Amino acid sequence: MAVRHRNPEGLYALPEMFTHVVAVTDAELVFLSGQVAWDERGELVGAGDHAAQAAQVARNIEAALAAVGATPDDVVKQTIYVAGYSPDVAPAVFAALNRGRRRPPASTLVPVPALYAPGYLIEVEVVAAVRR
Repeated sequence: MAVRHRNPEGLYALPEMFTHVVAVTDAELVFLSGQVAWDERGELVGAGDHAAQAAQVARNIEAALAAVGATPDDVVKQTIYVAGYSPDVAPAVFAALNRGRRRPPASTLVPVPALYAPGYLIEVEVVAAVRR
């Protein structure tokens, strides 16, 4: 499997947050459902706190990936939905989601008016690439 990360010249880059282009060859793609900040009992973690919720989402993503033998480093694309968004929350959200990764994946952050239930501020969909 080959995974190439590129931030081409001519595109503004924030390499600590995301990579503009991630190319994958010879891999199995794994798609995770949107993960929110709930614990194993379905209880909200980090009410009112974007960073705390992003950290719980990251833990949930890690657990889901482990079920198929993958790690956060195998994530090639993430879509982040944020309720109550303002630009000052982005660095904390990306820091939590990208903690421990060698390189950040391709990412899209989408401000939304609300998520599936009151209190939930972050939901993240993930695509990972793993060796066949």
